[in-house]
Amino acid sequence: MRAVLVLEDGTVLRGRGFGAPGVAVGEVVFTTGMVGYTESLTDPSYAGQILTFTYPLIGNYGVAPYELVDEFGLPLHFESRGVKVEGVVVHEVCREPSHWASSRSLDEWLREEGVPGMWGVDTRYLTQRLRERGTMMGALAVYEEGEEPDVGRLLSAARGLDYGSLRLAERVSVREPALLRSGGGRGLVAVVDCGVKASIVRALLRRGFDVAILPYGTPAERVVDLEPRAVVLSNGPGNPELYTEAIECAGALMEYGVPVLGICLGHQVISLARGARVYKLPYGHRGVNKPVIDVSSGRCYVTSQNHGYAVDAGSLAGTGLEVWFVNADDGTLEGVRDERGRVLGVQFHPEGAPGPNDTAWIFDYFAKMVGGR
Repeated sequence: MRAVLVLEDGTVLRGRGFGAPGVAVGEVVFTTGMVGYTESLTDPSYAGQILTFTYPLIGNYGVAPYELVDEFGLPLHFESRGVKVEGVVVHEVCREPSHWASSRSLDEWLREEGVPGMWGVDTRYLTQRLRERGTMMGALAVYEEGEEPDVGRLLSAARGLDYGSLRLAERVSVREPALLRSGGGRGLVAVVDCGVKASIVRALLRRGFDVAILPYGTPAERVVDLEPRAVVLSNGPGNPELYTEAIECAGALMEYGVPVLGICLGHQVISLARGARVYKLPYGHRGVNKPVIDVSSGRCYVTSQNHGYAVDAGSLAGTGLEVWFVNADDGTLEGVRDERGRVLGVQFHPEGAPGPNDTAWIFDYFAKMVGGR
């Protein structure tokens, strides 16, 4: 198969196709992670996006079956069931993977999921283009040899879609509440699901909490009715300013005095609920080697990140929130705490997956804040 990627600025890249034939339209972004493609492709935070991998060879260890689960029934090698990206761009895709847990190739997996992919393209050029111009909307077409897509129509499709206007969290959230029990006896933590990763839920369960996963839009009153020991506002895709229901819920929960942890999008939602501002980054932070500094201790941690928006540190005055972490590369805000010690927010992903476990202690810190045995 053949493939073509058309960016909203008129850039046209041609290559080979893999996965499913068809057209995908989304925001074109890149990640610098060398491994963890199954976790990245199933991360709900990538909904609405065409994901470019900067590492030159992807797919070498194949794809494990969904049936491999942990002690809580959560998938071991995926962050949700099903690929969440709109499309995939790589320099080279491995056709014959080798790994004991692999049941299919990346090509076969994407074909089964109906997701188009492109390879044989200069991803270094594409990444440089996105760094210079910023993230752009794009249209990716995968088609059979001998066919030829309408590049003008693809360009119109790319220019006709605005990622920042899409309420993607509603698309990737659970439809009905779900309860998972840990057997640890530490009480219940409610997770407001804006696109939660399985590894976040696993981190809470392994610390002895039962977890109630609640659909996006659940009002604070219904959350409080569950009598949770704490609430986690999850990661998720899209522009946080669109999610007024989650912002109102977070504000009310903090008024109730319920301990709250926000991760990625959840961190932005907490900050917006307190009156802070957010802004769109030029090309975001996506990878597994992003350094953040704890301003209270001066320690630097290597973290996994996936976000295109950030909280404006200059807007924290009067919110009751203080800076907790900053990005060592560009100084952007990476975490907040409130003055009473009942609210935590981190822009990075303490669960890793993919990525390092340097900041897994955030969940221990949260558990200590919540209390219980």
